[in-house]
Amino acid sequence: MLKTTFLPICCLLSSSLSGTAAELMIAGIDSKVELRLEGVTKVKPKGDLVILWDIADPLRPRQTAKIALGNSIFGPPTNLLITPDGSRALVANSVNWVQTGDGWDAEPDSRIHVLELEDGKPRQISSVSVDAQPSGMGISADGKTVVVANRKGQSVSLLRIGNKIENTHTVSIEGEAAAVAVSPDGQRALVTKFAEHAVAVVGIEGNNLTYDPDQDIAVGRWPYNVQITPNGKLALVANNGKNGFPDGHADTVSVVDLEASPPRTIDHVTVGDAPEGLAISPDGTLAVAPLLQGSAPPFANKWFFKRKGAIAVLRIEGKKVTLVDTVETGRFPEGVGFSRDGRHLFVGDLADSQVTIFKVEGAKLTRAVAIDLPGYPASLRTQVP
Repeated sequence: MLKTTFLPICCLLSSSLSGTAAELMIAGIDSKVELRLEGVTKVKPKGDLVILWDIADPLRPRQTAKIALGNSIFGPPTNLLITPDGSRALVANSVNWVQTGDGWDAEPDSRIHVLELEDGKPRQISSVSVDAQPSGMGISADGKTVVVANRKGQSVSLLRIGNKIENTHTVSIEGEAAAVAVSPDGQRALVTKFAEHAVAVVGIEGNNLTYDPDQDIAVGRWPYNVQITPNGKLALVANNGKNGFPDGHADTVSVVDLEASPPRTIDHVTVGDAPEGLAISPDGTLAVAPLLQGSAPPFANKWFFKRKGAIAVLRIEGKKVTLVDTVETGRFPEGVGFSRDGRHLFVGDLADSQVTIFKVEGAKLTRAVAIDLPGYPASLRTQVP
């Protein structure tokens, strides 16, 4: 079994930004899976990492910490997060790695690792238990409420953040919970039910969760990610299209009206092949969905293989969402996040082991620079919820 280990603080790579308020980005590096011509291959673990950067100067990210900490490529790219105030980071250890004869396989874990941060550097590490295979996580705008999608457990858990982080309630949603978005007011969560092609509406009442299956929202095929606009009026759902893999066919982002009673899907925007990541700008006018596009070795001999992945750029005007551009990025892009001012976008290009940074001007993305990573960025988030 893969054991989670922690490096002493003296072993962390750190930098101090005197006179500059830190703004953080976090990425999980999974060492247990390789993308080969013969397919997605599970290998002997070489040591997972979680890396933090200060992105106050967005075109020159400064690494503040590199920690040996278990994380996983199995699950959406939102299985970690940084609280909006930058005081904590949460990392889901979705699966443990076990040896099976001559090979390796995954078994569900149930831990959320908690990192206390100061200037982007972990000062204390603890963990909280949820249900089986915690995957996507969503956080409220005030940073006090986190909801966790437990994929194998087919449930969601409520974490309350105070002096410590506690799991106060878990409720079944009768489906494969993959990703979560929490409304800005912290009163409800939307949870993608991946294999059921639906989104669950989960109420947050004090320290408890409520779920009514009759309120499920039908969306597109294989919904892998969900985000809510900062004003809480609209949600977008990235529909992967083929059980987590690209297939060359056009897929969609569903538009959900959250002001309607009950909330309902009002549109489907065609974006391209296999959207997986999803992010909405801090001012709520722009959304981006990375497209896998078959841009990795396992798909090199398929008719739909493309040399690069892409970013679908969506303009949000009231409740109208329109695809306005598609911009090339690196191979197999997954995690994505905006800077707090919305002027830069960070994309984790998994198969290239890099983060590509784009300048954002209106609805135009311009590639600026890329930073190399020591492995696959299975997940990536900024401080924007």
